[in-house]
Amino acid sequence: MDINTNIESPLLLKVSFNKLLEQYEVLAAGDDEFIAAKAKRILKSVEEYPELREGFTEIGVLKERAKEIGIVLQDSFSPLLTNNEIKTASVPMHNLIFNATERFKSIIKAAGDDFELEIKNMPDDHSYIIACTIILNFYYGSTLSFKRPFFYEIPDANGVMRYYKILYNADFCEIIPTDKAPKLEKEDIEKLLDNFHDIAMWKEKFPPQSYVFKGFVISNIFDVTDDQSISNIKSSLIVGGKRKDETFMEGFQEIFRSLLGIKDIRAGFSIFNKEEGTFECVHGAGMQSFLLGEKKEEKCLEVLCNWSYKSLLTDKKTISVSNVEHIFNNEEEHPPHIARLHEQGIKSAIFAPIANNEGVMGVLEIVSGRPMVLNSVNANRLVDVMPFIVSAVERSKAEEQNTIEAVIQQECTSIHQSVYWKFVTAARQFLKNKMQYGSKATFEQIVFDDIYPLFGQIDVKGSSDARNLATQKDLLLQLSLVGKIVEQINEDEPLPIYEEILFQVNNYTKELKTNFKVDSEHNIVAFLRKDIEPLFQFQLKKENRLKEEIEDYFGKIDSDLNLIYYYRKNYDDTIMLINKNMAAVLDEKQKDAQAMYPHYFERYKTDGVEHNMYIGEAITKADSFNPIYLYNLRLWQLQVMCEMENEYYGNQHLYPINLDVASMILVFNQPLSIRFRMDEKQFDVDGTYNARYEVVKKRVDKAFVKGTEERITQNGKIAIVYSQKEDEEEYMRYIKFLQNKKVLNEDVEVLELEDLQGVTGLKALRVGILYHAKDEDDKSFYTYDDLMKEIKA
Repeated sequence: MDINTNIESPLLLKVSFNKLLEQYEVLAAGDDEFIAAKAKRILKSVEEYPELREGFTEIGVLKERAKEIGIVLQDSFSPLLTNNEIKTASVPMHNLIFNATERFKSIIKAAGDDFELEIKNMPDDHSYIIACTIILNFYYGSTLSFKRPFFYEIPDANGVMRYYKILYNADFCEIIPTDKAPKLEKEDIEKLLDNFHDIAMWKEKFPPQSYVFKGFVISNIFDVTDDQSISNIKSSLIVGGKRKDETFMEGFQEIFRSLLGIKDIRAGFSIFNKEEGTFECVHGAGMQSFLLGEKKEEKCLEVLCNWSYKSLLTDKKTISVSNVEHIFNNEEEHPPHIARLHEQGIKSAIFAPIANNEGVMGVLEIVSGRPMVLNSVNANRLVDVMPFIVSAVERSKAEEQNTIEAVIQQECTSIHQSVYWKFVTAARQFLKNKMQYGSKATFEQIVFDDIYPLFGQIDVKGSSDARNLATQKDLLLQLSLVGKIVEQINEDEPLPIYEEILFQVNNYTKELKTNFKVDSEHNIVAFLRKDIEPLFQFQLKKENRLKEEIEDYFGKIDSDLNLIYYYRKNYDDTIMLINKNMAAVLDEKQKDAQAMYPHYFERYKTDGVEHNMYIGEAITKADSFNPIYLYNLRLWQLQVMCEMENEYYGNQHLYPINLDVASMILVFNQPLSIRFRMDEKQFDVDGTYNARYEVVKKRVDKAFVKGTEERITQNGKIAIVYSQKEDEEEYMRYIKFLQNKKVLNEDVEVLELEDLQGVTGLKALRVGILYHAKDEDDKSFYTYDDLMKEIKA
C-alpha cells in the first residue's frame, strides 16, 4: 500500500533516511574513534538497501526493512530512555508511525483497541495549507510562522482524557519541486498571505503532489494535561476591570508580541454597539482604537467596507491586511479602514471579532508599522487566545453585578464561606449608605457573639535547633572550602596576609563547633563577603592553577544568598513539605466537618500548621445550633489531629531530613465574641476577658509540666489543654472511644501546667498516638517508640 493513498496534499511523501545517513557519514570521518566506528557500522548495515536513501512510498518496505531502520534510528530513540520519552518517527500530515518509544506504545495501548490517533486541533483543510507554508519556508525562503501548538487528546486506562503537545524535529527532511510546481512570484505570495482560508487559491498555487517530501520527522511529545487544564480555568476566571491601570495596555501588548514573535506590534480595541450600529472607544489608560483613529465613536459602515463589515460583524471571521500601502496605492477608491490605517502609518493589521453565542461584542485590533508581518497565516494563531479575551469582555460587561464582591474584597479579605453572608449584608448596607452619605459612609463592624472556639496545632519539635544546626553545617562546609583554597594560594604566593586570613578561617571554624551564637552567622557572612569573595575574584583574574577550584567554590554558592545553601535548603524544603501536606490533609477533612455543621475555619502555616474554628448560632444564622454539634466538632478535631500525625510519620521517609512533630489541642469552655479587624483583615477575639484565650494560645505549647522542665507537648503524643473539670470528663470520653478504635494508646496522663503570665490553673490530658501500618492488610498498631524502631530498622 502506498503511503500517499487517500491523501490530498501538495507533498508527495517519501520515507527516506538520506539526511540522517549523511550525518553519520560526517561522524564516520571524524576524529572520535568510537563514534566513527559506530557510524561506519550503521552505514554498512544499509549499504545493500538503496531505497532507504532514495526514498520509498510503499508501507510494506517499513516492515521488510524494520531491522535496518531500527539500527539507523537507534541514536534518535535511545533504549535507555524508551520508557520515559514519548517520541515517534513518522511522515508529516499522516498518521503513519513507523518507530516509537515504549512509553508512547503503552499510552496508545491504554487508550483501547478502538482508539484512533489524530491531531485534534487541525481541521482537514488546514493540513493542506500548512503543507503549503512548509514549502514556502523550505523552498522560497519565507519566514512564515504557523506555530499554533498541536495536541493529541488520548484517554488513559481510566478513561480520563489527557492532552499531549507535539513538537516536530524536521532536521532530516528535503522538499523538491516537480514539473507540476508553478513558479511563484512575489505578488502570488502576498496574495496568499491575505487569504489563509481560501483553500482553492492555495491549491492553485500548490497543486496536489507538486512537491516531493523526502525524509521523515521525529515527534517529541509532552504531557501538558496540567497546563491545558489551567488554561481552561483561566479562560473562565480571567480577571477584568484593570483598564484604569497605566501598565495594563503595555502588558497586554507584550502578550501578543510574545505570541506572534513580532516586537513592534500594538494592540487596540473597539466596542461594537449593536443597537446603534457603531464602533466606540474603550475608556481606560492607554486604550486606543486603530479603526476609529482620533474619533471616539463612528458608524460601522463608515469605518468598514461592505466586505469587511460582513466578515467581521456578520460572519464573525478574522480579517487581515498584510500590505496596507500596496492596497492604498493600487486602488482608486480606498476602503475606509485602509485609508484610516494609512493615515496612522500602519503597514499591516489583523482584526479579530470578540464574539460569543450572542454575537459580536467588540473587535481586537493588532497593527504593525511594517508590511507583511501581520497576515492571515499568523492571524490564525489568535484562535487559542480569543476565549480569554471573550471571557474578559463578558466580565467587563458584568462589572456592575460584581460591585458587592469588589467592596468585600476591598474592605475585608478572602472570606470563609460560613461567614460570607454577614459580609454581603454589610456590603449592601455600605453601598446604600454611600449613595446617601457619600464619602462619610463607613463599613459596619463584623461581630459574632456567643460562639465557641477550638484551636489545634501540629508543630515541628525543635525547629529552631534544627535550623541552627543546618546553618552551622552550611557555614562549616563553606569555611572548609575556603580554607583549602587559601592554603593553596599561600603555597603559591606566601604572604603574611594569607596566613592571617587562614587564622580567621580557623577561628571562625572553632567558634562554630564550640560556641555557635546568634551573631556568629552575621560575622562569618561579613567575613566571607568582605574578605574572601574579593580575594577569590582577584585570583580568577590572575588565571592561576586554582581557577578550577575557585570556580567550583562559586558554583556551590547560592546566587540569592551568596552563601552555601545546602543543609538549610533541606531544612526549609522539609518545613515547606510538612506544612503543605499537613494543610492538605486538614483542608480535605474540613469538607466533611463543614457538611456535618457549618462553622468558621482558618489555618496558618508556621513551623507546622495551626487552625482556629468557631461554631455557634451567630455564624450559622439559622436557629439550628445545639451543643451536640460543638461536641461533635471537638471529637472530629481530636480524631483528625491523630490522622495528621499518622500521615506525617507514614511519609516521613519522603522528607529531606527527619524532624519530629507534636500535636496540641486547646479547650476553651466559655463562649466568646470575635470581631473582624479591618486593619489586619482577620478575625480576633473581642473583649478584655476573651483576650485571655489568645494569650493561652500563643504560649501554651511552650509551657512546662508543673514542677519540671518537661514540655507539655511531646512527639508521639497529643496534649489536650483545659481548665475546667467538665472539660476533662468530656475529653476522657473521647479518648476512651478512640482507644477502642485503636487510634490512641492506653497511656493517659493528667498533668498540671506551670502558671503562664496572667493565666493560672491550666491542666492537660496527654495520651500516646497509635500509628497504623501503611499496608492496608497489615492490622498492626505502633506506639511512637515502636515506630521509631521500625523506621531505623
